[in-house]
Amino acid sequence: MGTGRRALITTAITVVCAVTVLAAPGIAFASPTPTSTPSATATTSPTPVTNKDLEAVREKLDALYHDAAVATDAYNAAEEKSQKQSAEIVELAKKIVKGQAKLDELKDRAGAAARSQYRTGGIPDEAQLLLSDNPQAFLDGTGRILQGQRATKGLISELTRTQQDLKQYTADASAQWQQLEKNRQAKATAKKKVTTQIAAAEKLESQLEKREKERLARLEQQAALKAQTAWLDSGALKDTGGKASAAGKAAVAYATAQLGKAYEWGAEGPSTYDCSGLTSQAWASAGDPIPRTSQEQWKQLPHVAEKDMRPGDLIIYFADASHVAMYIGDGAIIHAPRPGRTVTVAGAGSMPILGVVRPDA
Repeated sequence: MGTGRRALITTAITVVCAVTVLAAPGIAFASPTPTSTPSATATTSPTPVTNKDLEAVREKLDALYHDAAVATDAYNAAEEKSQKQSAEIVELAKKIVKGQAKLDELKDRAGAAARSQYRTGGIPDEAQLLLSDNPQAFLDGTGRILQGQRATKGLISELTRTQQDLKQYTADASAQWQQLEKNRQAKATAKKKVTTQIAAAEKLESQLEKREKERLARLEQQAALKAQTAWLDSGALKDTGGKASAAGKAAVAYATAQLGKAYEWGAEGPSTYDCSGLTSQAWASAGDPIPRTSQEQWKQLPHVAEKDMRPGDLIIYFADASHVAMYIGDGAIIHAPRPGRTVTVAGAGSMPILGVVRPDA
């Protein structure tokens, strides 16, 4: 390992920090200051990258991927809303077309009623009775006229209601279009943040040599094991042991079948997943559709205590509910961790737990 490796790693962390702040349109940032080249007479000595240096890298990577997960949730939420609004706009368009056809029909009927009334309504009823050769027939006809007048009033009322409905459908469609455009913008913003954070993480990792990456992986494993051990030592699993429901078993079976598939932000399968894409699809396959994002899963699904959790339940992580995994029993989870990783089994306590939710409570 050549001279300046530690300086390069430190500089990389600094630059990556700058990327997350300055990576906006029209803003440039400087490249890392190159390390000085030792003179020909200088004695070179390798400066190893210490565990402390790699620990700083690990913490920064965790922060970058966490921010990417938050942005991914925002993207997924905007995508879900956009799909819902597009469907609602289609339904409103159908109602408008149907309402316009009904309005045209009502106008035709109203026109016919008006023409009929014009033909018979010019002579007062008393005069028509005096001039009639058949008074009873006239009286019968008068009854029909009264019925017709009531029908005409009903027709006018229906015409008015249809016009009001069409006006409301049009206003609703306009509002949905405006909201759809807002969500498209939100998706674009979230997508930019996701890609920026992931690119910064990849840039930081690219500064490491193979041996350093292996040491970094060991540090990550040690940190996860330490957190899992602390969680187990807390007695979190002491009273657990609830059996999975039939739907929970089906969800676990689905998640298990996805082991080894790559993480991809925004993905819902079948070949790649992000964290909430995996859990939402697992429960959809079990016949219990749930919200798409980890944050909405936390907000909308019934909460259960950790001590009461059973296989199939979802564990929500971090204070902002930015990650989710499926509990499979014996203190283990299946989850899609982050970019560059695959769907895997991990310790349920390896990350900070926010709480547990049950889709089929």
